[in-house]
Amino acid sequence: MNDIKIAIIGLGYVGLPLAHLFATKYPVVGFDINTSRIQQLRQGMDYTKEVSNTALKLVIKDTPNAKTGLFCTELIEDIKHCNYYIVTVPTPVDNANKPDLTALFKSSETIGKVIKKGDIVIYESTVYPGATEEECIPIIENISGLKFNLDFFAGYSPERINPGDKEHTVEKILKVTSGSTPEVGKKVDQLYKSVITAGTYLAPSIRVAEAAKVIENSQRDINIAFVNELAKIFNLMGIDTQEVLKAAATKWNFLPFSPGLVGGHCIGVDPYYLAQKAQEYGYHPEIILAGRRMNDSMGNYVAAEVVKLMVQNDLKVKGANILVLGITFKENCPDVRNTKAVDVINNLSSYGAKIDVFDPWASTEEVLHEYNLITYTQLPKKTYDGIVLTVAHNQFLSLDLNSLLRTNGIVYDVKGVLGGNINGRL
Repeated sequence: MNDIKIAIIGLGYVGLPLAHLFATKYPVVGFDINTSRIQQLRQGMDYTKEVSNTALKLVIKDTPNAKTGLFCTELIEDIKHCNYYIVTVPTPVDNANKPDLTALFKSSETIGKVIKKGDIVIYESTVYPGATEEECIPIIENISGLKFNLDFFAGYSPERINPGDKEHTVEKILKVTSGSTPEVGKKVDQLYKSVITAGTYLAPSIRVAEAAKVIENSQRDINIAFVNELAKIFNLMGIDTQEVLKAAATKWNFLPFSPGLVGGHCIGVDPYYLAQKAQEYGYHPEIILAGRRMNDSMGNYVAAEVVKLMVQNDLKVKGANILVLGITFKENCPDVRNTKAVDVINNLSSYGAKIDVFDPWASTEEVLHEYNLITYTQLPKKTYDGIVLTVAHNQFLSLDLNSLLRTNGIVYDVKGVLGGNINGRL
């Protein structure tokens, strides 16, 4: 495996950690169309915080010809000498919750311009079963003029990176691999096995690997939807959902899931990919889409519960000052992709409330660009009629919330992590 030269297409939350890992052993070229991202990485800085600046600077190179290390570029010419092309671009859904494969198709076009005989392209982006061979490969064939499984080959190894998780890093998560032929499957598996300390699992086909990925997050989505529904039921009954879950968890085979807002680039998206493909085969998914509807409704539910508490405390909702703690999709992570905290904010705003959003992790520029919302990385110096914790950042756990509240002000804890005097929680 001494002649391996790897190109990573897309240097975001998934691509950069993978590129960094491979760069400790192989020559790697990281390609991204975002020139500001490339400039930042060349300086050894990562705004996603997935790779520490210290670790990044150890592998960054100023030439694509180094024996090992990571060279970052926005120029397609710099990846022409590679023989493995790994695609790690986002695969979101559009406003109608339909799969948006634009970035995946653009990446396939890029590879089609540089791929050579004998090269292997590996997709890591989450897709529905069949997308790699039915959608992406024909693009490469058309542009390159090469024949699939004759001149070039493919693999699929679904990403399992958990943004913000410093314990389950990429090399510590078992990797599913696959190839377009049995021989290529073994090559792909050996490539990942050489850097993934947790080991690999070679699936029998690309379609199996694609399906495995999409059901991982669909399963979590359905389980969280179940406890979200429980939270709604128990709130009506006046029963503390968190206490119910603690009691039930004493049984050895009880699955520990918590209610909350379910967004992000995977769990809040992947079920729609599976549902879309199922519908193409004439089957309308019931459980999968029911779970998604439940989870998509939680922002509106939380806002309604906050308004109810304010009314009960004789607080006027219209014109009320409300502080929302957190806008990222999960705790201790700067990722704001598909965050459902936005649903809570927009719903509260629709009642006429004035919202301040405090999140020390989120980029104010990115939030403004993506959601047209102004956020603060420092706590505003004012008092509020209500405080809503939507994300359990460590910084929030030690805040003196009482000092931020006016008389009769309310606190609503979406994540169930606050102690002391709170008025409501999921």
